[in-house]
Amino acid sequence: MTGPWFERGQSGRIRLHVMPTRRFKTYQFALYAGVPLSEEDVTRTALLPFVLRRGTASLPETRAFRERLDDLYGAGFGFDVMKRGDSQIVVFQLEVLQDRFAHGAGESLLEAGMRLLGEVVTQPALADGVFRSHYVETEKTTVRKRLEAIVNDKIRYAAERCIQEMCAGEAYRLNALGKIEDLPHLTPETLHAWYTEWLERASFDLYVTGDTSLEEVAALVPGAFRMPDGEPTVYSAPSACGSPDGVKTVVERMDVTQGKLNMGLRIGVRHADDDYPAALVYNGILGAYPHSKLFLNVRERASLAYYAASRYDGHKGILTIQSGIDIANFDRASAIIREQLDAMARGDISDLELEQTRAMITGQLRELTDSAQEMIGFHFNGVLSGRAREPEELIREVEAVTREDVVRVAGRVKLDTIYFLRDGKEE
Repeated sequence: MTGPWFERGQSGRIRLHVMPTRRFKTYQFALYAGVPLSEEDVTRTALLPFVLRRGTASLPETRAFRERLDDLYGAGFGFDVMKRGDSQIVVFQLEVLQDRFAHGAGESLLEAGMRLLGEVVTQPALADGVFRSHYVETEKTTVRKRLEAIVNDKIRYAAERCIQEMCAGEAYRLNALGKIEDLPHLTPETLHAWYTEWLERASFDLYVTGDTSLEEVAALVPGAFRMPDGEPTVYSAPSACGSPDGVKTVVERMDVTQGKLNMGLRIGVRHADDDYPAALVYNGILGAYPHSKLFLNVRERASLAYYAASRYDGHKGILTIQSGIDIANFDRASAIIREQLDAMARGDISDLELEQTRAMITGQLRELTDSAQEMIGFHFNGVLSGRAREPEELIREVEAVTREDVVRVAGRVKLDTIYFLRDGKEE
């Protein structure tokens, strides 16, 4: 790409990724902390950032924490919990005005932002050596409500259920927010004990973009983050996806008026593989864009679906298809979706489909450079997968994808699971 990219370093257990740039008016901080997805740890890991965001050792009250953000020229703080491959990852994000725009600030905003982020993660508000009970109980309710909300969002619920059925024997079946039934068993004592272990086990990657340097950031990290001693841990590769033994069909009945037809497919191509660009193009032609086969043939021409799309998970190596249909159209919609998969495998791909898809993907990649947050997320995908690509490198690879490359990927795609959410009426 033209312009700066990330310089890499290390400070204790934290990998550092710094992009020196004057393109933006703010410093963008992002700290990724990942552990393996597991039945035992998933809920307590998900709860941690909700509790940590409530207050720090020097700002133990939530109001004081928010006032500190206001003091830093309206700094923005947020977090997310996600799963990538077989890892559960918490990301903390902080955006602070750059020093050159804060005349008379009286303190380095880069240093102040680093201290605040470090304190959130490594110096939380405690009572008697453990997390504050009020914060823990309140945030347990927050997590429970978010998990319950998934059931009310039938599109998301069907997507989750399809993954659960498809990956029934794998950690990937777990929701990144954990399990409702685990929440009552979490106490301030047990959560803090896990937090201490989490600091020792997690893989930490700290990103900073702005008018700074790797050397300046590296000098600030030890004073901001009170981390255990040690070296950075490395992410493990996701478990290999086996070939499905036939197609599993699951029908679930709920009080719905519109059916949700989802399919899970094993594609066996992951982010670090040479065929990753071809897999992106395969997904784009199949169902990622308005010109895709699923959209045009299932939704537009056959009028069988309210929506029809596909999503490719390059970390796990799977692909999912989502569609909303009239309940009576299950058989017809399923058949037409399968026809599109067969067409891809035969190489029934027009020059226009190929050109439009490559243009859509490369256009999105070029737009990454307009957002520091997007560039950070793109780079972290490379760290997580073990193969880092710059946007321009991936653009060149996508532009070089041929019809034969897409057909080769299509030959690896295996339908694993059909999940159908329908009403409770008997046929």
